[in-house]
Amino acid sequence: MSIVSVCLMGIGVVFAGLICIIMLCYIMSFFCRKTIKETPQKNTAPAAQSVTEAPIQNKQEMIAAIAAAVAEDLGTDVSALRILSVKKI
Repeated sequence: MSIVSVCLMGIGVVFAGLICIIMLCYIMSFFCRKTIKETPQKNTAPAAQSVTEAPIQNKQEMIAAIAAAVAEDLGTDVSALRILSVKKI
């Protein structure tokens, strides 16, 4: 065999493998879409509830913990941060 035929054979095998992977992805997405459509949709909207939230007892400790976590994530010192407000989400 010549070098050219070996290169062409290798490139052909690679493209055949890629085509098989693409076909497998299409088949899997078809079955995933089919199973998602068959499942019944539940009402995921939460009912409006009037929940009274308890006030935060140790607000300064909570703000210190948040500042420490943010400073650690940013890689800075805690004194470089200034937290203006905290809102519950």
